[in-house]
Amino acid sequence: MRERRTAQETRRAREFEAFVAGAGGRLLHAATLLTAESPADNPRARRLLTRSLARTYACWDRLRGEDPYDRAREQLATRFAHDAWHEYARRLYDALPLDRLLPPGRVPGLRRGPAPRSPGPRPAAGGALARLTPQERLVLVLRLYEGVAEEQAAALLGLPADRVRTLCDRATTTLLRPPRAQAPAAPRAKAAAS
Repeated sequence: MRERRTAQETRRAREFEAFVAGAGGRLLHAATLLTAESPADNPRARRLLTRSLARTYACWDRLRGEDPYDRAREQLATRFAHDAWHEYARRLYDALPLDRLLPPGRVPGLRRGPAPRSPGPRPAAGGALARLTPQERLVLVLRLYEGVAEEQAAALLGLPADRVRTLCDRATTTLLRPPRAQAPAAPRAKAAAS
C-alpha cells in the first residue's frame, strides 16, 4: 500500500513538473504583465506565479480531464485580483486620518502602523501597463494576451460582460494614446536694460 501511494505521488510530481516546464514561461510572462514589472526584475510576478502554481498543484488530482493551464491561469488572475484589492485597502487605510477620527485608546487592538505583509513596491511608472488600473490590466491580459473570451473573462472575474468590454476598451485606448508630454517652459525674456 505504501509503495503504491509513493508511486502515485511520484507520478503526480512528474506530471506537474512537465506541466510547469511547458507552461511556466508563458504563465510567468502573464504574471509579469499583470504586475507591470520589468521582465528582468519581476519579484512580485514570481511570487504571484509561485502561489498560483502551488494552488494548482494542491488540486492536481481533482482536475479530472480539465486543462491544467486554464486552472493555473484562473489561479493567477484571482490571486492578482485579491492582492490588488488588499493593496488598495491598505493604501486607503494608510490615508485615513485615524488619529483625528478616533480618540486614542477608544478601539482596542486598532493600531496605526505598517501593514503586516506588504505586497511589495508599486510597479515602476515607466512601463506602459503601469498606467492602467489593476482591473484594467487584468482584463487586458486575459483578453488580449491569453485570448480568453469576453464571457469567460466575465465569469472568471465575476463581472458583467459589458463591464469587461468597457474595461478592455478603456485599457486599449489608454495604451494607444500615450500621455501628453508637458510643453517645454517658455524662455524667460531678459530684463530690459534701463
